[in-house]
Amino acid sequence: MEELARLVKTAGAEVVGKMGQKLARQSPSYLGRGKLEQLAAMKESADYTLVVCDDELEPSQQRALEQALQVKVLDRTALILDIFARRAGTREGQLQVELAQHEYLLPRLAGQWSHLERLGGGIGTRGPGESQLETDKRLIKEKISRLKKQLEQVRAQRSLYRKKRRANGIPVVALVGYTNAGKSTLFNMLSRANVTAEDKLFSTLDPVTRRLEPRGMPPFLLTDTVGFIQKLPPSIIAAFRATLEELEEADVLVHVVDITHANAAEQCQTVESTLAGLNLRQKPTVTALNKIDLLQGKPAEEEVVRLSQRLLRPSGRIVLLSAATGFGLDGLLKNIAALLPTGASRRAATPSAQDRYGTAGEYPAAA
Repeated sequence: MEELARLVKTAGAEVVGKMGQKLARQSPSYLGRGKLEQLAAMKESADYTLVVCDDELEPSQQRALEQALQVKVLDRTALILDIFARRAGTREGQLQVELAQHEYLLPRLAGQWSHLERLGGGIGTRGPGESQLETDKRLIKEKISRLKKQLEQVRAQRSLYRKKRRANGIPVVALVGYTNAGKSTLFNMLSRANVTAEDKLFSTLDPVTRRLEPRGMPPFLLTDTVGFIQKLPPSIIAAFRATLEELEEADVLVHVVDITHANAAEQCQTVESTLAGLNLRQKPTVTALNKIDLLQGKPAEEEVVRLSQRLLRPSGRIVLLSAATGFGLDGLLKNIAALLPTGASRRAATPSAQDRYGTAGEYPAAA
């Protein structure tokens, strides 16, 4: 529920109240009758104009809630899609979000024309509402088909880019992790880039890649990817297939974990489960326990040991890190270097005037 509240704030709304309920089985109106009446009664005191549910609602459940509460109702998927639509800055990202939005909307069209569906049964039931509904369904299906074709073109272009990368022999390191774990901050610290890094969920949506040439290490490409989250809708994963394929081509994954979060272990498991669903669980991985600087004044050592025991893979590597201050970057780079593929084409870069990244010792961690 706290995460849902953060999603709502990220979307630009204000949370004025929360309500939860445990049900033995799903209700046709999502909430039980008593809770629904309680929520409706809260409208006068809380003065809310929107209700957001933490699950993906059936179209009938959404209509039942809206009729009972007389306000707009969104589910978790619609909320995430709204945030994605705000964050998408590239044409590819916009196409991916638009596809996910249309696939989400298609089964929910019936409720848009319910005011025209009162013509009775039998002969004459194919009234203007149904014909308009069928027209809209056909148009959306055609739009989905066009978007998929456009994304296939993007996928083909990305495939060509990756083929060129392989031909150049430069390995790829991808940052993965739960949203707001600090991936973009780490990316900026390593690459001297200016990727948006905010204390908001999904502050980075479009993948960004930079070439790094730390002295004494093989050069590699570093990619910042979209963050994962619990209950990530399958439609979003499908729409972002072209982007997530960047992870398939990565030689090494850096799993960034916000060690200060109360649910750090659960967030880590969510990322690991998503990677397993993408058949990426066997990738060489470095787990970076980030924001270690914020554990000052807490039993930091015990927390790190406890979390490390829960996160460590059989052959995994764990480093302590502060992407904000630069602490631990030396160790992170050494662990990445140890996992990079070897070969003549992946030799250490010769220091030059174009080396904008300096040696590992020049990172703030050395201070």
